[in-house]
Amino acid sequence: MGTPLATRPRESAPRRHRHRRDVRPASQKNWIGGAFGWIWLLIVIVPIYWIVITSFKSQSNYYATNPLVPPTEPTLANYVMVIESDFLLYFVNSIIVTLGAVVPAVIVSFMAAFAIIRGGRGRFLRSVNSLFLMGLAIPLQATIIPVYLIIIRLNLYDSLLGMILPSIAFAIPLSVLVLSNFIRDIPKELFESMRLDGATEWGTMWRLAFPLTRPAVVTVAIYNGLTIWNGFLLPLILTQTPDKRTLPLALAAFQGQYSVNVPAVLASVLLTTLPILVMYMVGRRQLLSGLTAGFGK
Repeated sequence: MGTPLATRPRESAPRRHRHRRDVRPASQKNWIGGAFGWIWLLIVIVPIYWIVITSFKSQSNYYATNPLVPPTEPTLANYVMVIESDFLLYFVNSIIVTLGAVVPAVIVSFMAAFAIIRGGRGRFLRSVNSLFLMGLAIPLQATIIPVYLIIIRLNLYDSLLGMILPSIAFAIPLSVLVLSNFIRDIPKELFESMRLDGATEWGTMWRLAFPLTRPAVVTVAIYNGLTIWNGFLLPLILTQTPDKRTLPLALAAFQGQYSVNVPAVLASVLLTTLPILVMYMVGRRQLLSGLTAGFGK
């Protein structure tokens, strides 16, 4: 006789996976992270807000009202005062020093990085690469006295070229390191195909390596530009006359000249910071376009 239906063992259903993914609903949010984000935003934006509104206040209005209250009668007198104090001259000096140091530093660093990566494993190139890496371990403050003596011997003291040359030297080590890593990631097959097409090393460097490493080149240019633009020690040590001052050094002079006029000091801070913001926005667009062009190839 067959087994009764009631006593037959039931077929075991397929076992479900015991480990289920802990999927959070879309409506559940990270309230703690959001709260810390808003707190950090307040910490950052409150000083900026205070600087902006204070720069449009008069000196008497600044001391008579709440520091965080917008001015009832905004004025541009502080900006006019700063601009009339040779601010445009300092701005032009900073532009000359920054461009005069960033452009040669990036070009030399790119060619050196290409030679280190594509030049094989020669002893000379390894020594040059080690020399560049050693430059990262030496801060500017430790070499300011030798740099000062060299600039004196070259008769470049109190000149813009005397600030440009040390800025180039200190911008090269990090630039070579960053660009070398990007050039190393380029597939060797691309270089071999260029060589088979009859391209020289010079043509391969500028027609292949440079377009593919454009994001790194732009990033290095932005970083060095911001560092040199905000540089204070070299202009302080290597210049003497007010005509050779850059904006950071001129800002210190504004603080001394307007030690009690806080709105004028903050107006000079804003005018000094605006070119940095413009440089960042322009460089960011170039960085995104370079990334798109590199992946498109």
